[in-house]
Amino acid sequence: MFRNVAELLEITKEEKLSISEVMIRQEMEVHDKSREEIVDRMEKNLQVMEKAIEDGLKGVKSHSGLTGGDAVLLQKYMQENETLSGTLLLDAVSKAVATNEVNAAMGTICATPTAGSAGCVPGALFAVKERLNPTREQMIRFLFTSGAFGFVVANNAFISGAAGGCQAEVGSAAAMASAAVVEMAGGTPEQSAEAFAITLKNMLGLVCDPVAGLVEVPCVKRNAAGASNAIVSADMALAGIKSKIPCDEVIGAMYRIGRSMPTALRETAEGGLAATPTGQALARKIYGSQDEKE
Repeated sequence: MFRNVAELLEITKEEKLSISEVMIRQEMEVHDKSREEIVDRMEKNLQVMEKAIEDGLKGVKSHSGLTGGDAVLLQKYMQENETLSGTLLLDAVSKAVATNEVNAAMGTICATPTAGSAGCVPGALFAVKERLNPTREQMIRFLFTSGAFGFVVANNAFISGAAGGCQAEVGSAAAMASAAVVEMAGGTPEQSAEAFAITLKNMLGLVCDPVAGLVEVPCVKRNAAGASNAIVSADMALAGIKSKIPCDEVIGAMYRIGRSMPTALRETAEGGLAATPTGQALARKIYGSQDEKE
């Protein structure tokens, strides 16, 4: 059983295994389940992700009215224009947004690692699917690879915005997705770790400041940024670019930054964008003013 990324990489090296295979075997041991049972459970998660993207791309609106329809706008833009970012990148963004719009509309999503950051992993997965044409097994392995890195983060830092800011949620999710993209693209375990480190470094210090306390603004668009970060960082790692700071040290830095972050910037809706005049006006519109409540 591995406790950090260094130990995970050592196992892959000594036993000549992929990261996804190490995670599958660990899940079998921890839960005392057969390979078939473990894989079947992950297949169900994949189905939930797929359905959420499908629903989001049809167009959904949240009950608050703060979010919805942006995934559809992105797909329409891609179909009708020569995009600046490229279709694969924008496809990942649109599918990440679709997932989080479904979450905001009270639909069913798969928390990866949280509901607020649920768009990054499926957004990246279903975008690169169009380029790499993976088998269903490879798509399931994508989720095990991302899960292996999420396991390390959860046990050495945080994955919740309330504990460590949005760097812990979208930052971790984007990094998990980036590592998994690398493995699916044929990269080495070491390159997956580099991609994870590069992605998370790019999101260190990101605060959690949900407007009106809802997982909508700016959460949905942060998943968009996370998915694009994941794809770009994966390409960097596959190109041979390395993080000067080792993966485990980046995770440690994220933990320390989160510990020093004021509570106003950790999902309390008391600071950041939630405290702006527009953010406060939106909250009053949704909940009514204190005078109206009294």
